[in-house]
Order: sequence, then structure tokens, then C-alpha cells
Amino acid sequence: MTKTTQCTSPIDGSIYLERPVLSPDAARAAAARARQAQRDWAARPLAERVALVQAGVAEVGKTTDRMAVELAHQMGRPVRYGGEFGGFEERALHMAKIAEDGLAPIVVEDSDAFLRKITREPHGVVLVVAPWNYPYMTAINTVAPALIAGNAVLLKHAAQTLQVGERLVEAFHAAGVPEDVFQNLVLDHDTTSELISGRHVNFVNFTGSVGGGQAMERAAAGTFIPVSTELGGKDPGYVRADADLDAAVETLIDGAMFNAGQCCCGIERIYVHGTLFNDFVEKAVALVNGYKLGNPLDPETTLGPMAHIRFARVVRDHIEDAMAKGATAHIDRFDADDGGAYLTPQILTNVTHDMDVMREESFGPVVGIMPVNDDDEAIALMNDSQFGLTASIWTRDAAKAEEIGARLETGTVFLNRCDYLDPGLCWTGCKDTGRGAGLSVLGFHALTRPKSYHLKKA
Repeated sequence: MTKTTQCTSPIDGSIYLERPVLSPDAARAAAARARQAQRDWAARPLAERVALVQAGVAEVGKTTDRMAVELAHQMGRPVRYGGEFGGFEERALHMAKIAEDGLAPIVVEDSDAFLRKITREPHGVVLVVAPWNYPYMTAINTVAPALIAGNAVLLKHAAQTLQVGERLVEAFHAAGVPEDVFQNLVLDHDTTSELISGRHVNFVNFTGSVGGGQAMERAAAGTFIPVSTELGGKDPGYVRADADLDAAVETLIDGAMFNAGQCCCGIERIYVHGTLFNDFVEKAVALVNGYKLGNPLDPETTLGPMAHIRFARVVRDHIEDAMAKGATAHIDRFDADDGGAYLTPQILTNVTHDMDVMREESFGPVVGIMPVNDDDEAIALMNDSQFGLTASIWTRDAAKAEEIGARLETGTVFLNRCDYLDPGLCWTGCKDTGRGAGLSVLGFHALTRPKSYHLKKA
């Protein structure tokens, strides 16, 4: 009997998609085809690879209406937000723009006597294990620069967004990228691990849970295959006394609630200077009470269901734990809250770091807000986390923000914004967020290996 994997739609709990899982033999054969095709792909001129990737991106852009509807069915994001093409295109085209410089050799000496230089060589076969929460944008972070750098790519998408992997390879193949150079594979955990441990791939990029990242590293143990991980976070926001209060409320609460809170760099805890605390909470509650929870296919819906009932269960557990320990919940239950995937967004105060909602990744539409007395207290609380992906500072004093940022244990420091991935900067983290270097020139460096030439001419 053929093993399958299913995507259960959060809209109504029905089976939206079902696909057969590749056998270990079939997966190894796919990797072998990728390895063979990669050689010819890497031999093509860089400009040609860049053009084909750009053409693939343009193909995806032809179906944005379909993208939005399919994402609503697969992971619950409302169609009113139009899919992910804006960020998808921005990231891919930026990497295409900087490819020549990012992959250029470092020439140490070019004289009559010696040529000494360092070039960038593709790893070979890159395995991308992509998540469901931003399935197009997270995948393209690695797919575009990996292909541009001359690698072949095997894409394993999350079960919740099976269709996204199919759509990506469909578009890139239509644009002219060879089929064996970019393949979508439906794999179970054991076969994924076997591809890594058996050295059928040369580089792994994984975005997902801490447990998933640990599984990737265990599979690669002793193989010396690089494993790049982005494992989520518990991202904080800090509102100083001199902040633009309205802008801070609007942006931080959107950062906490957009996509039903299912954002790797979403805001999960907020620290507000005591002089602004009550006003911040009042405005935040009013904003969230204006949301419409409902079917994501309804253009009036502003907050869809969580991607799966088990994810919503984690959020409910965190809220219940906090309230049992003395937290105050400010949002009354929404009519559309069904006790399942459809979940009332929540703002909590009277929270402490003894509560799961302030320590564990909730990955849902809930945020705890605490008052602080000064920068030192805020910094200590912001750093009191096992994660370190992003941190958002709100102040009119840019120099002070940079000073605070230098003391934060995080991958990215934002000033007066949050929940954004700048393709010109390195997407990275620390602590249990994992270790990786996505996008920017460092993304090209991660997806290639250095090769040195010391050539004596005479």
C-alpha cells in the first residue's frame, strides 16, 4: 500500500490535498538525477542562471489570485491579503541583482608572478525543507540564491502546504529551469533523514521547529554536510517613553496578530515604559476588537483560522496557563471562535516570565504586555529567552536604539518597525533560533564553498 501525506484545510477540517510519499529508493534516484544535472547547470554562465530564476519568479507572478485562494485553503490566511508574491519577488530579485558581486572571486594578487584568489563553488545538491506559515517566501529565500549560485535544489515542503512546492517547480520549469535541477519531493521524516545521513545531498536548509532542526543536525552528524537552521523565536518589542505611541501600537499588534500570529519573526511579547503602558494597552485592545475572525475565503475576514487545530491548542494552553497564574485577558471570545482552528486573538497583561506565554513559542494570535521602568529592565527581559531571532525597539532616539541593540541577544534589531525580512541584510539568529545566514551577500556565501587558487606563473 502506497504511503500518503495529507493537507487538512483549516477552513473546515476537510482533506484538501493528498499526495503519495516517495519511497527511499525513489528519493535517492531523484537526488542522483539532481547531482548529475547540477554539473551542467553550474557550467552555464551566471547571467543565464540569473535570467532563468527571474523568469521563474515572473511565472509565479502570473497566478497571484490563485495563490491567495490556495493559501487560504492550505493554511488559512485571508484572501484579502493577496498571497505572498510581493515579498517573494522582492527577495528573489534582490538576490539576482547582487549575484555577480556576491559570487565574485576575491583576488588577493594578480601579478606577473602569481594569481592568488578565492572563488565561490556551489555545494552541489541543496535540500530545502520549507515551512507552511510563509510557504512561498521562506522557500524562495534559499531556492533563488541556491539556483543562481549553480546548485541543484530538492524542495521538501511542509505537509500543510504541499501544493506550494508543486506550484514553484511548475513555474520554474515553465521558465526553462531543467526539471532535474529543481525538483519538488514529497518525503516522510525517515526518508528525509536518510537523504542527509547517506550523503545524497550536500547542504541542508531547514526552517521549522527546534525539534525539527535537531533532527536535521542528528541526521547530518558525522557527514560534515552543512545544516542551516531557522527555528522560530519569541520576538520582543520594547516601547520607550519617547516612542510614537500610535505607530507602536498599530505596528506591534499587527506584528503579533497578522497571519493568525503564525510568523517566525512575529511579536510575541511587548515591554512598554510605565508612562505609556495603560494607553498602549487601551489602544491595542481597541485595535484587536476591530478584527473580523472568519472564513479566509471571505474578503471581509481580517483574521483567519490557525493552520491546524493542534497549533490552536498550543495557544489556548498558553492562555489558560497564564490566566491560572494571574494574567488578565482583555479580549472577549469572538463569535467565530469554534474551540478549534478558529481562535479569538488575545492580549494579556499581568504576565510574568514564569508563564509559558512569555517563554515558549506560542506561534499564534496572543501577546503578553508588561510595563518596564527603564532600558536596563527592558533589555534584561528581552534577553530572557531561549530564542533570538528579532527584536523591535520603539523610540525617536536612533542612537539610543543602536546602543540598546548592541546589548540584545538577537539576529536582527528593528527600529520603529517589526516583522519584516530585509533581503539586503542577513537573516539569521542565535540561541535556539538556530544558526543560518539567509539572503544578502552572506546568503550566497552560505550556499557556496570557498575554493583557493595559488598559481605561480613563472
